[in-house]
Amino acid sequence: VIQTKVSTFVTNYNTYIKINKSMSTISIIAAIADKSAIGKNQQLLCHMPSDMKRFKELTTGHAVIMGRKTFESLPVAPLPNRKNVVLTTMPEAGFVNCFACESMGAALDLCEKEDEIFIIGGALVYRQALRIADKMYITRIHHEFPDATSFFPVVNWDLWEETEREEYPADEKNPYPYTYITYVRKK
Repeated sequence: VIQTKVSTFVTNYNTYIKINKSMSTISIIAAIADKSAIGKNQQLLCHMPSDMKRFKELTTGHAVIMGRKTFESLPVAPLPNRKNVVLTTMPEAGFVNCFACESMGAALDLCEKEDEIFIIGGALVYRQALRIADKMYITRIHHEFPDATSFFPVVNWDLWEETEREEYPADEKNPYPYTYITYVRKK
């Protein structure tokens, strides 16, 4: 199926390949622990207030695309001051004050006028977004969670360039050392 718009995608087995580079910046934002762990039983692995603050600062005023399970796990849903888009096979389920789409392509079309679109999880949504993302804001949590049940997909790091890095020790509010890393897709 070929959709012809400002945001043009080729859809093939639910994989979306970005064709038109003049679109919005598509950014992945994720907190990733050792061994690529990102969650346990549809919840974050730990409470890191500094990471939550950074997430809010980066995503406020922008569109956020997430899977249904991520939406359902939010303590406050939808996220305030953002265009919330939920990927779901049941768009008629009645997600209040947000948009529901059945595909990544439809979600991105809905957000085509946004300057930056944030992909906020979960694992399956990250996997779809990796092929089309322009940027990644990663918080590396330097701790292993052996009981993790959700993992960030494998990344071909040859395609990405690190542009920023900030390292922080554990403190009274953040139980583990962590690093903020920004990556941009190589041209």
